[in-house]
Amino acid sequence: MISVTEGRKIIRDHTLPLRPVTIDTDRASGYVLAEDVRAGCDIPPFDQSAMDGYAILYTGWKTGEALQVDGEIPAGQAGTYELPSGKAARIFTGAPMPEGADTVVMQEKTEREGNRLFIKDPELERGNNVRQKGTEIRKSELALAKGTVLTPAGIGFLSGVGITEIKVFPRPSVAVIVTGNELQAPGNPLQQGQIYESNSFMLKAALREMGITDISVDSAGDNLDELTTVLGEYIESHDVVLLTGGVSVGDYDFVVEAASGCGITQRFHKLRQRPGKPLYFGTKGQKIVFGLPGNPSSVLTCFYEYVWMALQKLSGQEKQLAALNVPLGNEISKKNALTQFLKGVYTDGEVTPLSGQESFRMGSFAHANCLIRLGEEAKDYTKGEKVEIHLLPVYG
Repeated sequence: MISVTEGRKIIRDHTLPLRPVTIDTDRASGYVLAEDVRAGCDIPPFDQSAMDGYAILYTGWKTGEALQVDGEIPAGQAGTYELPSGKAARIFTGAPMPEGADTVVMQEKTEREGNRLFIKDPELERGNNVRQKGTEIRKSELALAKGTVLTPAGIGFLSGVGITEIKVFPRPSVAVIVTGNELQAPGNPLQQGQIYESNSFMLKAALREMGITDISVDSAGDNLDELTTVLGEYIESHDVVLLTGGVSVGDYDFVVEAASGCGITQRFHKLRQRPGKPLYFGTKGQKIVFGLPGNPSSVLTCFYEYVWMALQKLSGQEKQLAALNVPLGNEISKKNALTQFLKGVYTDGEVTPLSGQESFRMGSFAHANCLIRLGEEAKDYTKGEKVEIHLLPVYG
């Protein structure tokens, strides 16, 4: 067995970002940029009014004197307009500034008598309420750098710069293979010796939470030939394969042998941790395979601690769950010299382990917002002692 730290390093070292693809900018929210994006023009492309009001030449106006209103400039007006000396032009937000003007007076700070305009703004300064050409960004300047996660604001920024297509790292396609003769689909009556299958539903939900939608789900009985055939099909057609169950050393655990039969290189099998000690990780070219335990709590713990990180890297990000060091709400002990992950609730600056930590129990996980990581060596932890917690994605 290897340590949790070693396991994570092996996963990082053998996981590479997927080949970039080009997509429409308006579909790219949540994706990661695969190359720098530069502006194709100045933004704003011209000096622009930031307010509804009046455009003037600041040095052509004297306090108390009226200016003659000459013309009107709405937003979107084409062509150029030259403002005569000593006059003002009615202008609207977003409209191009006329030649010969450098300042906009807010309409609320003016009085108008016919075509005579009186400015009532004692704090007016040259250049007020004007968006200068290129103040957002200049042509050829870096808009967003490679590795940037595209948010709605980022999409708006790039669209405002006129970018319609961008190169991003795609999200991986994932196959989930559930193993076990004892499993029954929810909604069907249980026969003697059966339990309801929940791992595939749980993993699909976790994958969709990450924005991954290309998901296939299949099952295989506790049979080496059947499992090898199913795994072989999905490792060819998907970027990632997640198997649940069949990864330990029992007479009906065939994942490791089936993976070898499919030409998958084992990178590790078994970690010094609880739950999820028999975790398997392998690769075939740039494709990756995780053999997860069968018990649901172990499956989800391993997903968040290992699979989640690998999926992020495939999608262009070096990212793990958000980690904090916080005090324990009560004392706890563990029996073995293994890294242990406990389901916990982090609130009011401290973390409390939940009851029901067994690997088959999901009720406690349904209430958890974090995983508590207890290191290999220490066995006893006192109330108030600081421990490392990993916030689950929806809370991180």
